[in-house]
Amino acid sequence: MHLPRHFHFVFGLKPQNEPFHLSHYLSLASCLEVNRPERLTLYYHYEPYGRYWELIRERIELVRVDLAPEVSSFRYEDPLIREKYVYAHHADFVRIDQLIAHGGVYADIDTLFVQPIPDALFEHPVVMGLEAPLFCERTQEMRQSVCNALIMARRGAPFLVDLRARMESALDGSWSNHSCQLIHELASEQPAGIHLEEPRSFYRFMWTVDDFALLFEGRERDLAGIYSIHLWSHLWWEWRRRDFSRFHAGKINESRIRRLDTTYNLLARPFLPAVNRRWWPFGR
Repeated sequence: MHLPRHFHFVFGLKPQNEPFHLSHYLSLASCLEVNRPERLTLYYHYEPYGRYWELIRERIELVRVDLAPEVSSFRYEDPLIREKYVYAHHADFVRIDQLIAHGGVYADIDTLFVQPIPDALFEHPVVMGLEAPLFCERTQEMRQSVCNALIMARRGAPFLVDLRARMESALDGSWSNHSCQLIHELASEQPAGIHLEEPRSFYRFMWTVDDFALLFEGRERDLAGIYSIHLWSHLWWEWRRRDFSRFHAGKINESRIRRLDTTYNLLARPFLPAVNRRWWPFGR
């Protein structure tokens, strides 16, 4: 039994104070063009707005969802951590619930699809990709991790059902103890329930200074075996944050993507919206 070609995205789990970003539009557009899904559903609590949202919203299915009660009731010790993490923690729960209910492929909205996901991967009950070990805020040690930014799963997959049952007790306020690191633990216990892809398939560019430089400033020519790239955008989105990259969300715009031949720009360029002279201030 193959899992369905129903792609799922989650966005808008916090109030929308800025227009829907071009990078998010490109995530959805690349999924539609590269994977040709039977359905593409975006789950939201607060609906996005703006030019790029209007360009894509009629091409996708919208479903409003409630926030995860486990996250809403969790007492974060540090209010700053809550402010930084809570939207992502809601999304961790929503994605698993929707995949259990419907099956298909979940992807974070800072994913850019590069090549079609191979048919062979749709034959597994669950597919996720390995990432580099993560620093555990609770143990102060590096721990193995399976990234949940892209998940392929059959409807009602037992691995996801077991994962969901453990997530609330594993929620400790850290970034991913209840998700990525818990997934690795469960995969060690139930190896037959999940297929783990090597990082190149979904995470060729890891969350490192060197990989961000290659992605946003350099040019990677070897794209063999890469089906999608994950941008890890929470690590560089704000212009004030410089510990991983000087790149920031303001540098992702149509003009730069069309003009500069960087890895990301070349991969994203085919999915840009058609030039509309009312919006395009740079001429030819």
